[in-house]
Amino acid sequence: MPEIAERPHATAAPSSAVTTPARVSVYQPEQQGLIFPQVPVFATHVEERRHRQERLVAACRAFALHGLDYGFAGHLTVRDPEFPDLYWTNPMAVHFSQVKLSNLILANHHGEVVQGKYALNRAGFVLHAAVHEMHPDIVAMCHAHTVYGTAWAALGRPLDPITQDAAVFFEDHVVITAEAGAVAVKTEAGKSVAAAFGKNKAAIHQNHGLFTASRHSIESAAFWFIGLERCCQVQLLVEATGIKPTMVSPERARYSRDNVGNEFIGWLHFQPIFAQLLQTSPDMFD
Repeated sequence: MPEIAERPHATAAPSSAVTTPARVSVYQPEQQGLIFPQVPVFATHVEERRHRQERLVAACRAFALHGLDYGFAGHLTVRDPEFPDLYWTNPMAVHFSQVKLSNLILANHHGEVVQGKYALNRAGFVLHAAVHEMHPDIVAMCHAHTVYGTAWAALGRPLDPITQDAAVFFEDHVVITAEAGAVAVKTEAGKSVAAAFGKNKAAIHQNHGLFTASRHSIESAAFWFIGLERCCQVQLLVEATGIKPTMVSPERARYSRDNVGNEFIGWLHFQPIFAQLLQTSPDMFD
């Protein structure tokens, strides 16, 4: 494999990135000249790699910010733009709040670290590598051992469309029973989970926890994970009342999902989180 160039020591997105003006969401302003986040496009793989690395770091910091850590458990991955059989991920046994540009690692689908000094999380490799390999359209993936997601996963049920927020996962998440409750350290386990993931943006792995995947960006995968955890919390709270909730109708759930549950919206939701992290975590890009 060609040696990947050393990371530059900048602390901002590539200045040569240009933006696309095409409207892909009703949330994009029709009025010209207003400040609104734009999805960047890149002139080189180097620029795009740097962007993905920075957002991967930010996603890890966002997980720390939302209390999604549990020891060394949890792994976030994003595919390399130039070498799609390789992916960047957070280092083993480094807290989400301590992940930075300089300690990211690059791994292949065989579980070998090809760049970086830290070890790879074995369970992360088994599951994420299998999904990345089986679904080449998936750019990024997130998993963590969270309180509400883990609790909901014990029920082995999909989320119900009881709120507008939950509706974004309507018919777009799956309950995976393969290898339920078993620590995924054998490659065969990863393959069975990857096969069940399908085209969904999220999965509830029974007796284990939550996964999200994005065909768009690490930002989208990270935000939808945060959103999925919150939806699990809300449904557990509602069910604790003992009162049967009113469901959003399938038609309205699909409407909400299509308008506020797509990849662009996940990316857009992450932008204020990224802006906050730029102000509060100046060491992210060390």
